[in-house]
Amino acid sequence: MKQFIVLLLLAAASHTFAQNRFSGNEFSVNAFRNPSIGLEFRHQQLSVHAGYYITALEPGITTKFMKVGLTTWFLPVGQKEHPSSFYAGASYLRGLNLDYKDQNALGLEAGFRWMIWEGLNFRIGGIALIAKDQDVQINPTPGLSYSFFINSKKQ
Repeated sequence: MKQFIVLLLLAAASHTFAQNRFSGNEFSVNAFRNPSIGLEFRHQQLSVHAGYYITALEPGITTKFMKVGLTTWFLPVGQKEHPSSFYAGASYLRGLNLDYKDQNALGLEAGFRWMIWEGLNFRIGGIALIAKDQDVQINPTPGLSYSFFINSKKQ
């Protein structure tokens, strides 16, 4: 129930801080970790993503997951056609190895995406990983992606 309330607050906050500077549609190839090594599609201020997620919950040990989730985008920054912005999201994770093998988990994320050049972008944020019978894990989530803007007409 607490997780549902957090998700509702994130959605409400995104609309409260919404600005009409986001392009219509964006398709991203995520090459490193945030939100996952996979694909993402954004329509205006909401995106869906799926892929392979790796993290080091302990130094030198890589924990692996499959991950799918939703992200909301808010507070665009700068004057570029495709602005940098803040994000918050929630994801379902399925553990592939170690203590999380075959376990379900919830990931709550927040951070900032910096649009470096054209579609190249860098994300820095954090994730709270929540799973039954496990301690809540808080980890940094850097990411590197390339985005293709399908309909750059402003909404």
